[in-house]
Parts: sequence; C-alpha cells; structure tokens
Amino acid sequence: MILSHKIALDPTYKQREYFARAAGTARFVWNLALARWKELYLAGKQPSAAMLKAEFNTTKYELYPWLGGIHRDAHAEPFMNLGKAFTAFFKGTAKYPRFKSKKRSRDSFYVANDKFRTDGKRIRLPVIGLVRMRESLRFVGKITGAVVSRECGRWSVAIQVDVGDYSRPRVANGAVGIDLGLTTFAMLSDGTTVVAPKPLRHSLRRLRIRQRSLSRRGVGSSNREKQRRVVAKTHARITNIRCDFVQKFTTRVCRENQAIGVESLNVAGMVRNRKLSRAISDVAWGETLRQFDYKAVIFGCALRVADRFEPSSKRCHVCGLVKKSLALSERTFTCDGCGSVCDRDLNAALNLVPLADGNLRLGRLPAAAVAEPGTTPRAQALVLTK
Repeated sequence: MILSHKIALDPTYKQREYFARAAGTARFVWNLALARWKELYLAGKQPSAAMLKAEFNTTKYELYPWLGGIHRDAHAEPFMNLGKAFTAFFKGTAKYPRFKSKKRSRDSFYVANDKFRTDGKRIRLPVIGLVRMRESLRFVGKITGAVVSRECGRWSVAIQVDVGDYSRPRVANGAVGIDLGLTTFAMLSDGTTVVAPKPLRHSLRRLRIRQRSLSRRGVGSSNREKQRRVVAKTHARITNIRCDFVQKFTTRVCRENQAIGVESLNVAGMVRNRKLSRAISDVAWGETLRQFDYKAVIFGCALRVADRFEPSSKRCHVCGLVKKSLALSERTFTCDGCGSVCDRDLNAALNLVPLADGNLRLGRLPAAAVAEPGTTPRAQALVLTK
C-alpha cells in the first residue's frame, strides 16, 4: 500500500524562487509535449510519452539553455504524466488533456525518490539543499517519490511511501450502516446523526463580496493580483475545512467498527442537477466513499457497498417489504405491511447494516471471505459472506 503524507514547508526566499522556476519549468514542458502530441497525431502518427521525451532530451539544452539550472526531474516527469493522462482519456475515465495556465493551474513539480531524503523536520532537495518542514514524516517504509506544490502562496511537499501491509488497531468491533444525505450528512444505524460543516454554504456571502471586488479591479494590475490571492485563500479555507471533517469522520467510523455498510452513489451523475450540484459538492460524498475504500483495509474492516439500485430507503428494516414509491418530502418511513414507523434515513441505515444475516461474529473477521457484487476492489479480501 502506498500512502502520501503532505507536509507544509518553510522555505527561504531563494528556495521559494527556485520552487517557482521549477514549477514553471514543469508547466512549460507539459504544454510543449501536449502541443507536440497534437501535431504528431494530426500528421497520422501514434505519439507516446517515451517518444516525446527522447526527442526533447536531444535538443533541450540547446533550445532552452535555462533548463540547466533546474533539476531534470522537473522537466522529465511531465512526459510520464501526459502519457497517463492520455491513457485515462482513451479509457474514457478522464477528459482530453488541456494546456496549463500560469494563473489557473497549480504550481508543482516532481522529485524522484533517489534525489531527496528526509532528516527529522528537514528534507534535502536537489539544487537547493535542506528545507525546513513543519513536521516529520509519519510513515515508515520505502519512499517512492515526492511532489512539491504551492497553494495560495504556501509551499508543501507530498511524500509517497510504500508502507507494505500497513494496519492500525481498532478501538471497538461494532457493525454500522451509513446513509448519506444532504440535510443530515450521515445517519448511522445506531441512531447517531452526523451534520456536515458545509463550509461553502457558510462562506458564500464572504466569497461573493471578495469575487465582486476582484471583478472590479483592472485586468493585469497589481491590485487585481492581490485580490485574486484573497479569493484563492477563501477557497483554500473552504477546502481545508471540508477535508478535515471528512478525514476525521471516516477515520472514526473505521476505528470503531469491524463491519461497515454504505450505499453506492452516482455522484458524477447527481452533480449534473444544477439545483443540487453545489450542495452535493459541499458535503463531499465522493471523497467520503473513496476514503472508506482504503481506510477499511488499514483498520481491517469488512466494507460492503450496496448496489446502486438497492432500495434501502424504500425497504422496511423490520419485515423487508419494499414500498412502491417514496417521495423525497416524506421524512418518516411507514411500512404498509407491518406498520412500523421509523425515520427515513435511519431506516435506510438499518438496511445497510452488514451484520443483518449474522454470519460475521463480533470480534473477528471471517476466515475465508468471498467477494460480493458491489464490493470495492481494494476491500475484496475483507467482505461479508451471505
């Protein structure tokens, strides 16, 4: 398993200057490679990342002598990234690669694992030497690489570490079903209600004022650049609040339960609804499900993802009868068969409890688990059996 630890940096002025030049070099090479890829493709050829990189290496110092002051990883990795981007595009999992803008794209560059090393709260990078870090690397294992990036004027390094069979102990061995929503972010099967902070919703007024001020500044002026940074910091704060909430929620659930049942959501399809897209993005359903996927493996949880068309909200958790229709305005579930009355979200969460059939004993995972339909690929070794 490969985990990444993102650590804030405290670079000097000269180090920040080098970081900006290295990130600009990576962006320049990406745009150069993308333009060349398009040119070859229109000429009827089949370009590849290795072909473009070999062609670039033969003349790069002659055509661009300023590359000599930048470590080679900064202008070598963009070719590999472009190859991965086109592979994802041809598979249909990503859009066509686009050119990177100096103002709109994130500044970043790659450093290979054999070109740097960490020493406590310091990291030694090529060309510039030691750079102070805010904290030490928390993972132990083989370092596979690092990416130095800037966000709102703050530089950080994300170090990827191959930790092998990494695991963390649980503090409890419960079983829980989780129903995700908008009004209530999550309803747990034990009756616990989790409310999301919704940072975008609470910062909309502040964001509108600052964006309106930005639109009134002259294009290309220094005042416009200052205001652009203010708006960027506002967006960064919103993102940090949302990420902090999701990380703590998913970690707590996986630490306290050995079996978790969640629903599969077509988030990409639901955000196309212009009336709900902002609210759905603000609660980060997709990121929550992604973190459950790998944290279940770390904490040894049996994670089961219900089928996308599973009627968890319409099915009675007592008798199993499925209602023909259930409007979104109906917040209370009343069974037409047994007459039981329950909160709509709580009923859905109870239907997602993975221990409903009793085949999994509390305190230990099954000795031989068989993958079920709807189970995430990375957790197939830790699933429930019927």
